[in-house]
Amino acid sequence: MHDIRAIRENPEAFDAALQRRGADPVSARILSLDEERRTRIRIAEEAQAEQNRASKLVGAAKAKGDEAEFERLRASVAESKAKIAAMHAEAAELDQKLRDLLMTIPNLPLDSVPDGKDESDNVEIRRWGTPREFDFTPAEHFEIAAVKPSMDFTTAAKLSGSRFVVLTGAVARIHRALAQYMIDTHIDAHGLTETWTPVLVLPEMMEGTGQLPKFGEDSYQTREGWWLIPTAEVTLTNTVNGDLLEADALPRRLVAHSQCFRSEAGSAGRDTAGILRQHQFEKVEMVSITAADTGMDEHARMTGCAEAILEGLGLPYRTVVLCTGDMGFGARITHDIEAWLPGQSCYREISSISYCGDFQARRMNARYRPEAGGKPEFLHTLNGSGLAVGRTLIAVLENGQQQDGSVILPEVLHRYLGGKAVLKADGGLE
Repeated sequence: MHDIRAIRENPEAFDAALQRRGADPVSARILSLDEERRTRIRIAEEAQAEQNRASKLVGAAKAKGDEAEFERLRASVAESKAKIAAMHAEAAELDQKLRDLLMTIPNLPLDSVPDGKDESDNVEIRRWGTPREFDFTPAEHFEIAAVKPSMDFTTAAKLSGSRFVVLTGAVARIHRALAQYMIDTHIDAHGLTETWTPVLVLPEMMEGTGQLPKFGEDSYQTREGWWLIPTAEVTLTNTVNGDLLEADALPRRLVAHSQCFRSEAGSAGRDTAGILRQHQFEKVEMVSITAADTGMDEHARMTGCAEAILEGLGLPYRTVVLCTGDMGFGARITHDIEAWLPGQSCYREISSISYCGDFQARRMNARYRPEAGGKPEFLHTLNGSGLAVGRTLIAVLENGQQQDGSVILPEVLHRYLGGKAVLKADGGLE
């Protein structure tokens, strides 16, 4: 959510930043609501002062025995009370309208974010690794002989419909090993704190990180009113919802392995083959909660943590900065990390690392007390995949595939697989 004072001070800059994202200017509407609200408050305060003066005179008139003046003043006080109550009610209604409007407006991009309309305007900032040259035509993950016995879409469709999968045997074990490797690396090498959280949350938690009210169709809600999390960003970030932290408690760096649920309402017909885009999937999610002056340094650090997972697995990738038209709702800047998928002969997103500034903290009323003292400030928040487990599985299978249909597995996974190094063409491990 945005700071209304900043909009009052420079509405032109606010609108210009929104237009960079392809959003319509909205400062005039915001300031109109704000002025109406403040006018009602001012009238209420003036009426309250008038009532206070009249209340003193009521007692004086009573003491003098001036019944006519007493009745006149008493009626004036009653009228002021009604006026004050009406003004406060109108101000509260306008305040809610203003908040509702602010909750639907995306975050403002940093000046360094490149302008653009869609992913074609994203800017590559680095690459790591060289895509392998195959002496055969590499298959997509679901077509590899070794994978077929353990990746069952038919049974999943019977159970749940489209965009679900049942993993069994060796592939299920590799999937689990990847999550374990990611979590262990983030804890042991990167200093993140492992966290386990619910996957069902209250609507306020979805509002806090920006999934609601605007993007409800992208997630699932239960009949009891809980929402299924689209990512553990929701729960990890909201651990500080409503809190006031001390500066020496920052940064707070968290990591969680969780189930995630997305309706994919805006992606009809896209990536329907295989497990690239599913309604239920697993991610290892990183969240950092920082002071205002360290957010961008933390963004670079978090990007490095995600990149390190891919490097450990030996998977070629590239890192891009998203343009203004491709960024998520709550981000000020986002780095996408894209792994090379030889089956598709292209790089595909495997992690997004976003710096949100104080945007989410304002929605959550999450603050910290600066070390030097003074007025509490809003926290700054960051989130990023470290990594999407299913997509990493795709990259491991496709990059390690052999002509005979087997898959050579990354060395860092061997210890999680009982020393096994190869997914055999028949679907077993050896």
